[in-house]
Amino acid sequence: MSAPASPRELRRLIAAGSWTGPTAGVLDGYQQANLAVVPRELAFDFLLYCNRNPKPCPVIAVTDPGDPVIRLGRTEADLRTTLPRYRVWQRGELVAEPTDITAYWRDDSVGFLLGCSHTWEGPLRTAGVPVPHAADSMAPPVYVTDRPTHPAGRLSGPLVVSMRALPSHLVARAVEVTSRYPTGHGAPVHIGDPAGLGIADLSTPDFGPPPRLEPGTVPMFWACGVTPQLVLPDSGAEYVITHYAGHMFIFDHHVDETP
Repeated sequence: MSAPASPRELRRLIAAGSWTGPTAGVLDGYQQANLAVVPRELAFDFLLYCNRNPKPCPVIAVTDPGDPVIRLGRTEADLRTTLPRYRVWQRGELVAEPTDITAYWRDDSVGFLLGCSHTWEGPLRTAGVPVPHAADSMAPPVYVTDRPTHPAGRLSGPLVVSMRALPSHLVARAVEVTSRYPTGHGAPVHIGDPAGLGIADLSTPDFGPPPRLEPGTVPMFWACGVTPQLVLPDSGAEYVITHYAGHMFIFDHHVDETP
């Protein structure tokens, strides 16, 4: 299937079941977002957790309890049907990875859309910084670090990072470009030796494809939206819903545009 012309068109295809694949590398320049849906009784703790950990959890928008529709700027969309794939936990157990969460949405559900690093991959390419990917995937390798996040209420856990290995002469440029996009996790949290994050082997990521590590490149690590996917299921909540890794929500506004 050819790439859609706009986020609205992509969301239409997703809702119709015609697009179920990743959104990495799709519609460069538009704001992409991770999803977290929690019961109302956990929503304040999660909002506080995001406030204390803005690098991995930059909040873009939050729904009213029970209302599945996100409204921000030109974007108005039903979160139950406009991401290509989801993950559903019940009492900490992963029970489903559906393409539609209408059956799982409840009257007390609160949806959070959090910024995603796919947001600045387009600006990096425009700035002349190549974004390396595995041959069969546009998603980056993702690693669980030994750095704790700042706890809030019932929520605590490790920082998760995504990695891109970039040519050494472009490291400073990549820092400069990504730091402009706090809703894409901003500047890297670590550059260089992965042992500084407690990562023993870059060739075996916890999530995503193995990385491409070319001679003369430097590993760069950004905070990752997978962080709440580790934290939320351990909260004791009756249910939690998130996006499936790499399958994001895409807003109608560009990354350099105020919604």
